[in-house]
Amino acid sequence: MFGGSQHHFWGICAAILVLIGVVPTARAQADFPIDTCFRPARDGERPAAILADPRGFDCRAVTRGAGPGDYWVLSAPLPPLPANVRVQSGSVWQEGMTLYTRYANGTIRAGGFTSADSWRHLRLGALFEVPIPRAAARPVRLLWHVRGAANVRGIVLHPRLVSAEQSQRYEVQLAAFYAAFGGLAVALLLFNAALGTALRQRFQLPYCAMVVLLLGYAASSSGLLGQLTGMDNNLRLRLNALLLAGTLSAALIFARRFFGDVVMRGWVGRAIPVAVAGLMATTTVYVVTLPYRPLLLDRLLSLVFAATLAIAFPLLWRSWQGTDRYARAFAIAWGLPLLTASARVAQALGLIGWSFWVDNSTLVAMALEACCSAIAIAWRIKQIGEERDQAREQEMLARLLADSDPLTGLMNRRSFLREAIGRREPHLLVLIDIDHFKQVNDTLGHDGGDQVLRVFAEAVRAAVPPDALVARIGGEEFAVLADADATDLPDAILAQVRAARMPYDLTVTASLGSEQGAIATEPEWKVLYRRADDALYAAKRAGRDRARWAAAA
Repeated sequence: MFGGSQHHFWGICAAILVLIGVVPTARAQADFPIDTCFRPARDGERPAAILADPRGFDCRAVTRGAGPGDYWVLSAPLPPLPANVRVQSGSVWQEGMTLYTRYANGTIRAGGFTSADSWRHLRLGALFEVPIPRAAARPVRLLWHVRGAANVRGIVLHPRLVSAEQSQRYEVQLAAFYAAFGGLAVALLLFNAALGTALRQRFQLPYCAMVVLLLGYAASSSGLLGQLTGMDNNLRLRLNALLLAGTLSAALIFARRFFGDVVMRGWVGRAIPVAVAGLMATTTVYVVTLPYRPLLLDRLLSLVFAATLAIAFPLLWRSWQGTDRYARAFAIAWGLPLLTASARVAQALGLIGWSFWVDNSTLVAMALEACCSAIAIAWRIKQIGEERDQAREQEMLARLLADSDPLTGLMNRRSFLREAIGRREPHLLVLIDIDHFKQVNDTLGHDGGDQVLRVFAEAVRAAVPPDALVARIGGEEFAVLADADATDLPDAILAQVRAARMPYDLTVTASLGSEQGAIATEPEWKVLYRRADDALYAAKRAGRDRARWAAAA
């Protein structure tokens, strides 16, 4: 049913693994970092004056301690550059940015954007790219005027110089990576949605929600959402935080439903809903109040993310120690995303420096996680299927035991009546009673009597048509219900019983009473049974070992 989807799914996984190795190579070829210094901007300052007398700049590598506000950022002197050079930097919260380029002949040219129109300069990987205008002289220095910087990650984040060819090559390779990731997510979503519809497992809905949110996060964090919609960049950053928190929350809810009580016992199971509520509440406050106290809010949000991720460590440890193989596969699948998410939190807290690949590691890790989680989910579904099949077999066996006589394997009285009553067309009812069965028990004992009952039941079963109902309805009393035209059935049963070889070569005979009639209702059944029973006693009075029909009314 899902074979084609699975081949497509694993093909995309392979493509992503290849692209993970390709994209960093392109980055290395295009990376020409720019050293910068910064200082707060004051009203009335002119770029020409600052470039002519660049005093008062702080050249520390970390700028986040300077707080939010307006800033000047000055580059180190530029080396000789080829034509068509662009300046790239990471996307950060800011109201606007103007880039001034000073040339060797003293002229200055400007270009830039605001948060509202920054999408025109946004590239895949969430990078701002501003071209250096061509001029007769070569560019010697860059000066950024950044307005309304939150300065949580930096003012101008890791600027570098790239050529037009390098920028285009990098864009194509990132597009291939994001497209492969999107294809993987869509394939995984469709696959699990189809399984969820068929199997209706509680864990598949939050997993599908996680994949949808992850797709949204990929579109937002890559910058693609801004490129396609013209969205304000600060709004995109707000949405990015919400989607990341939603993805993590859906992942935790999925994990809570996916694992059994052994993994979720104790505080871990109770902590997950608390962590989800705290994470979404904190993220909402962060998104709504920015840019008010951005560093404090970012630190708070990072700590909440760290606390939420901390829950995953005992969860994965318990999964690894468990006996279920699907749980171990899940632990392996989620190990890498947990490490990369921890690295992102450490970066947000300033414990490690900013890196493009740490900042975008969520998508790489989740691409690998999706491939591995597919194994875990398939394993779990296989186990659920086996458990369901086993439960059905046990249910069928329980029903069979409830409807069967445990000694002879024939229908019992309850199941016989359930199947018999309600038939509108006339049927033949034959009641059979073993003659002098008490003497059999006295002679052979109860174990020997049970053997006689089993052999007798096999003899009756062998004599009746395949579609007839055969039941043991009392101690040594049996009943057969067959089509009304089977008038020779009583004689056939007598012959089969007489020919049966009984234990210890004991001679066993039976008396039979027969009658035809309708059994559409319970009263009709009672009438038919009474008349057949009267015929049975007539056979016994006539000397036993014979069959009698009910007397005509």
